[in-house]
Amino acid sequence: MSSSSAAPGGGEKARAAGGKPPMRDALVAAAFRLFLERGYEQTTVDDIVALAGVGRRSFFRYFPSKEDVVFPDHERCLADMEAFLAAGTEDEEPVTRVCDAARLVLRMYAENPAFSVQRYRLTKQVPGLRAYELSVVWRYERALAEYLRGRFAGRRDGTLRADVIAAAVVAAHNNALRSWLRSDGQGDAGAAVDHALGFVQSAFGGGPVPPADERPEDVVVVVSRRGAPLWRVVQEIEATLGRD
Repeated sequence: MSSSSAAPGGGEKARAAGGKPPMRDALVAAAFRLFLERGYEQTTVDDIVALAGVGRRSFFRYFPSKEDVVFPDHERCLADMEAFLAAGTEDEEPVTRVCDAARLVLRMYAENPAFSVQRYRLTKQVPGLRAYELSVVWRYERALAEYLRGRFAGRRDGTLRADVIAAAVVAAHNNALRSWLRSDGQGDAGAAVDHALGFVQSAFGGGPVPPADERPEDVVVVVSRRGAPLWRVVQEIEATLGRD
């Protein structure tokens, strides 16, 4: 759950769709070509810009560091997730919402399986990239947790519940995603992720979250004489609720 799948050689499709700038695609393509030929550590930013036919300034206009060219779309992916969560309504089941947000990440990986597999292999080989990827995973998890904290605000163990569910969603998503990547992108990634997220929803899902000021554990029983006037029944209820 670290990034999407901007792909070397995917520029034509992106240009046709009015998407990423051609120069950005050229830099990603050049970088991965060199990473495969020379190795990640042996490739410099100067090597990448020379192959892409642009200057260093152009590289840093799109990517703050060499690590960022390996994960070219994670900022956009994170922004898409945050926008999706923010667009949710109060009557939506929050666990379902965060699971659907995780599926947005999968969809981006699945746009280009070959590139996603290529990056997965590279990340496994380079400890620095693995650490970078973990930092990105944490940012996704934090976005999910912040949304859930808002939905569970004011409720008993709301923060704990939010953090646990967010971690579970990320773990389930990544388990299925990595299995798919290890298989070289074969099979139905969506079905695998749906199956994994199903465990999360069965464990934590449910109906819409009630308002924070509701106290479903409190049950008030009032015994009143048959035929008692309504104002008397209301008075007895008010008196009972007022005793704390």
